[in-house]
Amino acid sequence: MSSPYTGAQQPSPATHQLPAAQQNHSLAFRVMRLSRPSLRPDPAALLRFDPRDVFLPEDALTSPDPSAAVDFLQGLLHPPDSGAATTVPGDFTFCDRFLLHDTADALAPPGLLVLPQAFGAIYLGETFCSYISINNSSGLEAREVIIKAEIQTERQRILLLDTSKSPVESIRSGGRYDFIVEHDVKELGAHTLVCTALYNDGDAERKYLPQFFKFTVSNPLSVRTKDTTYLEACIENHTKSNLYMDQVDFEPAQQWSATILEADEHPSVVKSTIRDLCKQPVLIRAAGGIYNYLYQLRPSSDEPGQMKTEGSSILGKFQITWRTNLGEPGRLQTQNIHSTPTPSKDVDLRAVKIPPVIFLERPFMVNLCLTNQTEKTVGPFEVFLAPSVSGEQKTVLVNGLQKLVLPLVEAFESINFDLSMVATQLGVQKISGITLYAVQERKHYEPLPDIEIFVDAE
Repeated sequence: MSSPYTGAQQPSPATHQLPAAQQNHSLAFRVMRLSRPSLRPDPAALLRFDPRDVFLPEDALTSPDPSAAVDFLQGLLHPPDSGAATTVPGDFTFCDRFLLHDTADALAPPGLLVLPQAFGAIYLGETFCSYISINNSSGLEAREVIIKAEIQTERQRILLLDTSKSPVESIRSGGRYDFIVEHDVKELGAHTLVCTALYNDGDAERKYLPQFFKFTVSNPLSVRTKDTTYLEACIENHTKSNLYMDQVDFEPAQQWSATILEADEHPSVVKSTIRDLCKQPVLIRAAGGIYNYLYQLRPSSDEPGQMKTEGSSILGKFQITWRTNLGEPGRLQTQNIHSTPTPSKDVDLRAVKIPPVIFLERPFMVNLCLTNQTEKTVGPFEVFLAPSVSGEQKTVLVNGLQKLVLPLVEAFESINFDLSMVATQLGVQKISGITLYAVQERKHYEPLPDIEIFVDAE
């Protein structure tokens, strides 16, 4: 936002608006966001001091006879009783000083914590904390100062500070009045920190000073769902720092019950008491890190009778809490997650049976089933293998006639048929592009999803 109130390097400001007659005011606000410090790597820490830099003259190796300097340094760095010797005698390029002798050297920590020099990004669910100082830079004394600070969003105003009932008696020339405000960020979009002061500075009338500091709140996480029966939530970190998930709970809607599905653990780990007491948080790395959660949704047994879930598409919502590298907390509750509507199909084509063993360049049969899901007779149809969209050569082809003609299918009836195919390459291959075509309607249906097979040699 604006620069800190004293003695610090000016950070990158947020949008800062001053009144037109700012130069006539004795007071001015200075706002500094209070953020936790960070460890900044120091590349110079990797360049180690070497005593040869001190004892070796600049022209020692370029002189006509550098052997004396070389012998001197060899004896200095590797005494005869030490049993050590240089890897390459006479090599003083010092290239090994960049080698990492300890794992911590890769971080190049300087041992100092650095305060943020920029306003930084604010994310939904965090706590906005700001240090505000009102300074008197004039030669006059400001009296009876009433200070207000509030956050304005598109929907509401939140009052953070109001000294109307107990005004600041006096701010002398060169003096200041400091305070800290906090606000839990619960809305996305544009925010404005409004700081106002009403005071007397020797003139007859009271003066009114407003100052505005604008910033934008972004979404720290995105939750994507992929299915209705098994809900897969993909949580992605949009911030520039690592996030440690303390809690990721899915609260199902009333008509659903949810069970989280996790990988099986070794019995020694499950029975560990220390693990239960010191549970490690889930780490989602900065700038695009992803962690997936899988939930199994079932109709709630509390509902009377056979419940139909088609009436409501709401599955539930997530409660997420996290901490940053230095423990700063954050909390986010998502909106209701809706199931993806499944479009109804007139006909359904699916693979029923595939041989368990398939040999190279030997025909095999794929058993398919075509179901009419309407109240009328449909057909006739043609089944064929569509060419690859990318133009790549298919490794599993139709054996024989390239188009298989199917008869009419009565309402809500099914027909089974076999499609002869042959594989041309070994290993794991895909049967792709099996397409259904309605002859009378001249309509192509979506191709059958790819089917993986394993092709073995005879």
